[in-house]
Amino acid sequence: MSKFHLNRRTLIKSGAAIGAGLALPTIFTSSARAYLNEPKGATVTLGFNVPQTGPYADEGMDELRAQELAVQHLNGEGDGGMINTFSSKMLKGNGILGKKVQFVTGDTQTKSDAARASAKSMIEKDGAVMINGGSSSGVAVAVQSLCQEAGVIFMAGLTHSNDTTGKDKKANGFRHFFNAYMSAAALAPVLSKAYGTDRRAYHLTADYTWGWTQQESIAAATEAVGWETVNNVLTPLASTDFSSYIAPVLNSGADVLVLNHYGGNMVNSLTNAVQFGLRDKMVNGKQFEIIVPLYSELMAAGAGANVRGVYGSMNWNWQLQDEGSKAFVKSFGEKYGRPPSNSAHTCYVQTLLYADAVERAGTFDPCGVVEALEGFEFDGMGNGPTLYRADDHQCFKDVLVMKGTDNPTNEYDTLEIVEVTPRAQVEYAPDHPMFAGGDLGKCNSGA
Repeated sequence: MSKFHLNRRTLIKSGAAIGAGLALPTIFTSSARAYLNEPKGATVTLGFNVPQTGPYADEGMDELRAQELAVQHLNGEGDGGMINTFSSKMLKGNGILGKKVQFVTGDTQTKSDAARASAKSMIEKDGAVMINGGSSSGVAVAVQSLCQEAGVIFMAGLTHSNDTTGKDKKANGFRHFFNAYMSAAALAPVLSKAYGTDRRAYHLTADYTWGWTQQESIAAATEAVGWETVNNVLTPLASTDFSSYIAPVLNSGADVLVLNHYGGNMVNSLTNAVQFGLRDKMVNGKQFEIIVPLYSELMAAGAGANVRGVYGSMNWNWQLQDEGSKAFVKSFGEKYGRPPSNSAHTCYVQTLLYADAVERAGTFDPCGVVEALEGFEFDGMGNGPTLYRADDHQCFKDVLVMKGTDNPTNEYDTLEIVEVTPRAQVEYAPDHPMFAGGDLGKCNSGA
């Protein structure tokens, strides 16, 4: 007989509101079994792994603020934030499965090796049952792989590369944030309408997994509406001065510069481009334009007036007026005195989604959590009706097209929402060529 008695139980997997057209409650069963870092006492430990140093540090610190807020709400402190608007009603503000939530933190340094080391320490030394965070797809892919090997759940933070839920997808990993394909699918029609179909684009691209898939996606989408890709130049993630990369653009015949950069990289490259006078030039009889495919509020604030009129996309924005967004903005603003970024939003939501999945599964066992999240449909978290697709663990929801505010009224009025692109426009088949390869595999409980 097995060392562990298999006590079969019937568990309820909470569906979302029927009125919102979401999933009806379903029934599944789970087995009592051994798994890594099973919480034995009155507390459960989550690991928050964010860039506290490096080019994405501003994003990482905002993620950490949101993670701390999520823990407070889970423990019944504060006003509850999005717990009150979430379509699933399993979270009661009494921790997770009655256990008080505590957390440990790590600094990814925006480096894959450092991120793996800090996640490994949180899992092995601190007993973390879930890792959340990251502001680099290189980091996300590395930590997701580690969590799969170790047998804990990875709730990805800010990761936009197609590969995270494409060729590098893992059964223990889940992504709420949107991806490069979705950005391109939302942006291309808006860019075509704003700038016409006869454009020549020059790309500067961060030289790692996110940059590669971001450039591939936006190039394909803009070429589909008639644009020509003149050149694509890779830039090191550690770059701080992009002047040498901007100069060749002037003689390339391009009339659009696409900056496939994020965080401090984007702030610096956009600043350099404006200093070179690109936005004041006429090329091919057209006003020269700059595009930043992936935006964040923190980047826009760092770039200042240089973002005015520049198009991009976002996963979420604090100006949205749905009840979930307003609840989160209120909670975050009261605690930190400023609106949250979309990187803060996704880490907050991922933390709540993990806790809710544990409640619905009735266990912290990673395989039970995987079962609860796969195919889960929900609402009330700021992006409209959302699906966690079982095939690849990618969330599907509406995407925002943004533009730098031309006449800001305060320090936070940096970006305006141009369009809320409906989810149907950015969806794709699981075997789409940009997501091909890899294998989701099976959940690992670490036992």
